[in-house]
Amino acid sequence: MIFIAGATGFVGGHLVNDLIGKGLKVKCLVRSEKVAASLSSRGAEIVRGDITSRESMRGVLNQGDFVVHLVGIIEEKGKATFRSVHVDGTANLVEEAKEAGVGHFFYQSALGADRDSWSAYLRTKAEAEEIVKKSGIACTIFRPSLIIGPWDGFTKKLFDMLKISPVVPIPGDGKAKFQPVYIKDWMQCMGKVMEHPEKFLSTFDIGGPEHLTYREIVETLSEAMGRRKPSFEIPMGLMKLSAVFLGAFLSSPPVTVDQLRLLEQDNISDPAVVEKNFGFKPVRFKDALKEFVR
Repeated sequence: MIFIAGATGFVGGHLVNDLIGKGLKVKCLVRSEKVAASLSSRGAEIVRGDITSRESMRGVLNQGDFVVHLVGIIEEKGKATFRSVHVDGTANLVEEAKEAGVGHFFYQSALGADRDSWSAYLRTKAEAEEIVKKSGIACTIFRPSLIIGPWDGFTKKLFDMLKISPVVPIPGDGKAKFQPVYIKDWMQCMGKVMEHPEKFLSTFDIGGPEHLTYREIVETLSEAMGRRKPSFEIPMGLMKLSAVFLGAFLSSPPVTVDQLRLLEQDNISDPAVVEKNFGFKPVRFKDALKEFVR
């Protein structure tokens, strides 16, 4: 049985559809009744629980299960902090997995995860990695860069902005580099892990074949939408000040200061990392956009 925590997110939703489409048995950990109904209608088995509550997960795993842990947040809201979700939540799921005697544990981390990072997001991702590695369970860890595809939040935010803005706004100088990878390529990597988990007992960077600046990403998306527009740099200091102001009044601001700081540093790995570790070359950003941007 494939057990997925985080099935309601962008990556999890695609993975559930892919696995069920292949006729595989999938069990999903969910909190919401509405979400449970949606996943159940697609053929997934549902168990109610929350990784931040160990008690709610008692008995959800079975011996030999393949656990896929995709739960993560990009901003903190109320009790859902980076520590409570990434660190405590991972510890809860790992402990349950150890008790059940699962066969393999997959954890979705992030490129740049580092215990010494200034970013609480990247710091807690690194702490979660250590919990998984020290569990004694056979495990695989992915550290993806920006994952793009239908429904992904990053592209959607840019898409919505480009539809209404007369110019292409660029926070700061837009020179920070990223390595976007298409969701179909991520799933191909994941498929190889599930088919031969014993061959992938390590931590793998996951990224596309190109290093693209934030400016190049936004301008390429604009071109794919058929909305070529002039770009306009917005001083990062002004952006951060606006983020602080909006954060004081909105429960879910469009961007946080930490997210803006992440746009000031490169988030890249070897462009050939997927080809070297998984035996195929992922598609370029521009070609991926042709498949899902309309």
